Amino acid sequence: MTQSAQLPTFTTQLIPVNNLTLSVKIAGSGQPIVLFHSLLADETSFNRITPELAKNFQVIQLSLPGFGDSSFIDGLDASADFIAAAIRVLKLNKAPIFLGNGYGGFVALNTAIRHSDLPSKLVLADCGACFTEQGRAAFKGMSTNAAANGMTAIADVAMRRLFAPAYQTEHPELIAERKERFLAMNPQTFHAACAALGSMDLRPNLPELKIPSLVLVGELDEATPPPMSTELAKGLPNSSLHVLAGLAHVPQLQDPDTFLATIRTFISE
Repeated sequence: MTQSAQLPTFTTQLIPVNNLTLSVKIAGSGQPIVLFHSLLADETSFNRITPELAKNFQVIQLSLPGFGDSSFIDGLDASADFIAAAIRVLKLNKAPIFLGNGYGGFVALNTAIRHSDLPSKLVLADCGACFTEQGRAAFKGMSTNAAANGMTAIADVAMRRLFAPAYQTEHPELIAERKERFLAMNPQTFHAACAALGSMDLRPNLPELKIPSLVLVGELDEATPPPMSTELAKGLPNSSLHVLAGLAHVPQLQDPDTFLATIRTFISE
């Protein structure tokens, strides 16, 4: 099973960009595929799909700005430019596929908008182009609560945004692990990302982005509900939408086999 497969042998690089660094882990060979993780789940949230991907792809697993050993960058545009510059430093042999989940999907999308010559394809899982007012209010509320009471005060809310309640009940060990990862996040990174996502609107830029795109969303995603992905897919001129039945905000972690089966044809064409 994919869930228990051994991780590939990664090499870690700290890529310098203007006196800052982006931490990346690289494994495998072939078509490069760059993985952008969620705000509430760090780069290890891809660990259940990297063993399979590394068999046929050069997997480049980012720690987004402010995570792990990557320098903190404030703002989605600055983060996109920083990541694009770091990817160019790698001098990849082919234009990479961008695969983003959640917050990483927004970062991947914005990077592609601002540097459309860089990626060959986009896989955008559980993200969108703009939050509703209710969604914006949720980010403000989480950030305010965390600032006043610490990250532990919103840990349960964060887990609810990642996984449906029934799944949490059935997988307590995984939830405990993900909660520990969440609580290790730099609060500055969290607050800056909440502010950025709460004001972001990428919809005007979508029509010009003609890169082939696959938009995925978990049917039970509460963090970025399916209507956001529907709007995103309609706005991108060269895209398709796939709703993942029974899954939530991190489908590659919840059901890696289904996730891989859904993206396999698209990324291999």
